[in-house]
Amino acid sequence: MDKEMAAITDTLKEFKIAPFVFVDTYKFDLTQEHQMMQQAMAHLDQCDILLAETSEKGIGIGIEAGYAKAKGKPVIYLRQQDAAHSSTVSGISDFQVIYLDTSDLRKKLAAILGDLVK
Repeated sequence: MDKEMAAITDTLKEFKIAPFVFVDTYKFDLTQEHQMMQQAMAHLDQCDILLAETSEKGIGIGIEAGYAKAKGKPVIYLRQQDAAHSSTVSGISDFQVIYLDTSDLRKKLAAILGDLVK
């Protein structure tokens, strides 16, 4: 997912949105689930938008999307076209980006961000 994450963060920066990638900042072990979720919620409280990339299964993405939605934050669901669909994250999201490759991802995400930053 390195190329996809670079495409996402680069696109965010083009719109002067500071990206924050939780898994790049924190490493928790299996006994630190409470601390992990407390830290995730604290960051979600401070964010303006949640981008939920679901192309690879990730525990907690649905919880984070639900929390962000409950806090009134826009949720953008992202996944590669051939990846498994997440009905829960897609169902709670405000926008969906189903992409073929990083170029398609950038184009579709930029269109949504253009509308959000107006």
